[in-house]
Amino acid sequence: MKICKFGGSSLANAKQFKKIITIVESDPKRRIVVVSAVGKSHPDQNKITDLLYLLHAHLLYGVDYQALLNEIIERYRSIQLDLGLKFDVQAFFDRLKMDLSPKTERDALVSIGEKLSAILCAEYLNWPMIDAKDAIVLTSDGTVDLERSTQKLNTLFQQYPHFVLPGFYGALPNGRIKLMKRGGSDITGSIVAAALHAEIYENWTDVSGIMMADPRIVPEAKPIPQLTYGELRELTFMGASILHEESIQAVKHLNIPLNIRNTNKPEELGTLIRNDIIDDDQAEGFITGITGLKDFAVVTVHKEQIARHPQVLRQILESFERHDLLIEHMTKGIDSLSLTVKVEALKERQFDLFADLKQKCSIDKLTFEDDLALIAVVGRNMKEKPGISGQLFSALGAKNINIRLIAQGTDEISIIVGVANADFELTIQTLYEHFIRKNG
Repeated sequence: MKICKFGGSSLANAKQFKKIITIVESDPKRRIVVVSAVGKSHPDQNKITDLLYLLHAHLLYGVDYQALLNEIIERYRSIQLDLGLKFDVQAFFDRLKMDLSPKTERDALVSIGEKLSAILCAEYLNWPMIDAKDAIVLTSDGTVDLERSTQKLNTLFQQYPHFVLPGFYGALPNGRIKLMKRGGSDITGSIVAAALHAEIYENWTDVSGIMMADPRIVPEAKPIPQLTYGELRELTFMGASILHEESIQAVKHLNIPLNIRNTNKPEELGTLIRNDIIDDDQAEGFITGITGLKDFAVVTVHKEQIARHPQVLRQILESFERHDLLIEHMTKGIDSLSLTVKVEALKERQFDLFADLKQKCSIDKLTFEDDLALIAVVGRNMKEKPGISGQLFSALGAKNINIRLIAQGTDEISIIVGVANADFELTIQTLYEHFIRKNG
């Protein structure tokens, strides 16, 4: 059995709905479909989810909302009419409008986006629609109660061999609708795949898998055929906009493969993600992907023989924790400790942090530099190839790019370099040229 999740771009209009039906009907193993709210048909449109959040704000503050509601209605009515579906979208919203007030619960209102997508998709497929509030159990903080959700999903699957399920929301134990975090439809798909021990979890979107570099920086970037969940975490942590961490946990734990596919190009195989890759067709290239982020700062604490003062190290880390600063990277020398944090997070806390470090940590000196970008070269096969760091230094040196920081993960699947923000794009282009295009 395959679980299919279709994102907002795959549900943007009637033409996209028809593509979904073709994909689902082409493989009898595709037996459960999870859907997002209707997405954009063109760049100038707003996402339905954003419009529903805005509608709730209008209700809360007593602002006229009719034009906003009309836009939402029209987006769904056009799909209903173009597909010749019987479900009456206008009547649905007429009933909804009677109950709208400043007391309308935000989560219940916003969940309508996914629910309507599922209702329309289910009718078009001639499958039942299962409301997510009857299948997904959430805790008060929006995390999934995996055990209770698994029980509900298995019971439903015994009754319905095929069904459509809205993503992004579930219900609290008392029955109230609760939204997940952004990217919640991805989480729903993962939960369903894990609960029913699917053969594969297909995540259908508008790109043919994960690219080896950001196409906005490297337009000719190739897709990654296969990668491990470990590599995915490295790429995501270092800035690649792929999937939320929570959206892979359930399938990763059970080693259920995740396949990212393109609704608009279903003939392309996309990217397959799993825990281990035995038949490794990327072994020759050895670099899986290159990604990064701008705007980091490095705080360096100086103290003679700091490595021999574990209590000082503890005090420094506690100081960062007190100021709610996530340390992205840390390097230690004989007399210094450098901690990398995001500039945006540090901005409002910088002076308080520095005062705290000087008063409580028995340090000799404190230095600081910002304007730093971090770029990660990720590849599960790098540890088998000697001289990667040397090649990296050589390639960047030839372009007069100054490396201000370097770190390597203990599992040896990534090398991270810090450069000036101004060199960010050139660094990614240079590394792609050296490690991927040249070896491609």
